[in-house]
Amino acid sequence: MQRSKGVDCLKSSQKAVRRKASAVTIDDVAAHAGVSPMTVSRVINGHAGVREGNRDRVMRSVQELDYRPNPAASALAAAQHTCIALIYTNPSSSYLRELLVGALRGSTRSAAQLVIASWDELDSQARREAARQLSITVSGVILPPPLCETKDIVDVFVDAGIPVVSIASSHFSDHISCVRIDDRQASRDVMSHLLAHGHTRIGYIKGDPNQTASAHRWQGYRDALADAGIDYDASLVQPGYFTYRSGLDAAERLLALDQRPSAIFASNDDMASAVVSVAHRRGLEVPGDLSVVGFDDTSAATMVWPELTTLHQPVADMADSAVDILLRQIRRTPTAGRVAVNQVLAHRLVTRASVSAPSPSKDAAPRSMRSE
Repeated sequence: MQRSKGVDCLKSSQKAVRRKASAVTIDDVAAHAGVSPMTVSRVINGHAGVREGNRDRVMRSVQELDYRPNPAASALAAAQHTCIALIYTNPSSSYLRELLVGALRGSTRSAAQLVIASWDELDSQARREAARQLSITVSGVILPPPLCETKDIVDVFVDAGIPVVSIASSHFSDHISCVRIDDRQASRDVMSHLLAHGHTRIGYIKGDPNQTASAHRWQGYRDALADAGIDYDASLVQPGYFTYRSGLDAAERLLALDQRPSAIFASNDDMASAVVSVAHRRGLEVPGDLSVVGFDDTSAATMVWPELTTLHQPVADMADSAVDILLRQIRRTPTAGRVAVNQVLAHRLVTRASVSAPSPSKDAAPRSMRSE
C-alpha cells in the first residue's frame, strides 16, 4: 500500500514538472535572463541586432527553463507587429468600399495591422512629407490610383526600402509590385457585347487622363471598333475623370449630338450612372432608346434603374491579394531581395438590364415622344 502511494506521488510530481515546463512564458525567460521580453522574442525568431552576451543568456535560460514557444502564437505575434498602410485620394465612395473590404479581409486573415490614410486634403508637398513620416512606422504600403502612379510619392517609399503594391494600375515597375486586370482586353469585351447587340454608333467616356488604365481602356474601345470594321469617330468620345460630375457633362455633350449614339460605354460605374440620369432627364428610355454600360461593378452599378451592365473588376480581391504580396515581401530576408510581382486577375462581364438592341427607328426622338 505504501509503495502504491509512493508511485502516485512520483507521478504527481512528474505531472507538476511537465505542467510547470509547459506554463513557462516568454516573460519568465526574460526575467531569468535579465533582459526584456522583446529581446527574448528577437533571439527566438533569429533576428539580428542582439548582442552576443544577451543572446547567450537567453539561450541558456530557454534551456534551463525548458521553454517551448508556441509556433502559432509566435506567428500571430509576428503578424501583429507587421503594420501596412492603405493610402487613398479621392476615389468614388463605392470604389473605396471595395478597396476597404478586400484590405480588411486580407489583414484580418493574416492578423496584420492595417492603417487607412486619406490624403484628399493634402497638396503634393504635404503628401511627400506624409509619405516620409509613414515610411518610418509601416512595413509596407498599398497604393490605389492615382497615388500608385505619382512617382515622387512612390519614390519616397522605395528609397526607404518599404515594399509597395499598386492596385488597378496598368503601369508596372521593377521597383513596385502591382495587382490589376487586363484593362485593354476588358474594354474590348464590353464593346464586343454592345456590338453583338447590333450597336455601331457607340459613345465612349474616358477615365482620368493621368491614369494609365484609362488609356488602356480607351485603346480597347478603339481595338473593338477596328475589329468590327467601324471607323473611329472622335465626336463620340468625351473626356471624363472617373467622377459622377464628369459623367454628367460628357453625357450631355454626347446626347446633344445631331446623330446621338445608340449606346454609351462609360469607363467607370459612377460616370455610367450619370449617363442614365441624363438620359432620363431628356426623356430617353434605358435601354429602349439608349443602352448604357459601365466598368468596375461597384455598388453604384446596382443603385440606378435600370441596373447597369458592367465589367466586373475584382477590386476587393485585388486589395486582398495586395496584402498577401506585401506580407511575403516583408518577411523575405534582406539577402533574398525583393522581386516585384505583376499579378493579373480575371475580369468578367456582368449583364443586367441596361443593354438591348438599338431601336429600329431612324429618328432621335425619345421613345416616349413617338406615336404609337
